[in-house]
Amino acid sequence: MVSYKREFIQFLQSAGVLKFGDFTAKSGRKIPYFINAGEIKTGDNIAKLGQFYAKSYLEKVGNKRSVLYGPAYKGIPIAVAASIALSSNGLDVPFFFNRKEEKDHGEGGVFVGYVPKEGEEIVIVEDVITAGTAIRESMANLKHLEGTRIAAVFVMVDRKEKGKTEKSAMAELEDEYGFPVYSVVDVYDIIEYLSEDEANKENVDRIKKYLEVNGAKQ
Repeated sequence: MVSYKREFIQFLQSAGVLKFGDFTAKSGRKIPYFINAGEIKTGDNIAKLGQFYAKSYLEKVGNKRSVLYGPAYKGIPIAVAASIALSSNGLDVPFFFNRKEEKDHGEGGVFVGYVPKEGEEIVIVEDVITAGTAIRESMANLKHLEGTRIAAVFVMVDRKEKGKTEKSAMAELEDEYGFPVYSVVDVYDIIEYLSEDEANKENVDRIKKYLEVNGAKQ
């Protein structure tokens, strides 16, 4: 496991983002672990999160300039933090986000921030993908930006769970829209990390058992 992935999992635990127990996902599935980006609520933590997204971006995309899009609400601080972190690495990228309700006064419109121009590429930054609903909503919003292209999606954790088929929700999105979906870490990275300490055996076993039933086959 590369060092920044290990550091990221440690960060998720220390910030209270990664929790273990009995939870219910939006899908209705009973899950043994939970990822809650809403627990990131200090300047230090959001800055660190942005740095991890930036590392993942630079690893997958390189120094190519794209426009970051953060879907409301949790994607907004991620887009801002990631753009700041990329800037500190010498890559100045613009960002924008959407309003939940279109504004009909003042500057109007559904978007706030930079307006992507024809020929520019957009990278969506989100917290997690479960069924892919939020990304599909983003695609419906972004289709109005003529001449632009979605280059990739970045999320914190790939759960490696089934979507509508035996494939993962992330793989289904890749098939549906033709862009790659990247994660800083996936659930198997979390399992590998936890397995290094025998005290985590119960959580590891519960996650493995859950994936036997709900894990993606492809």
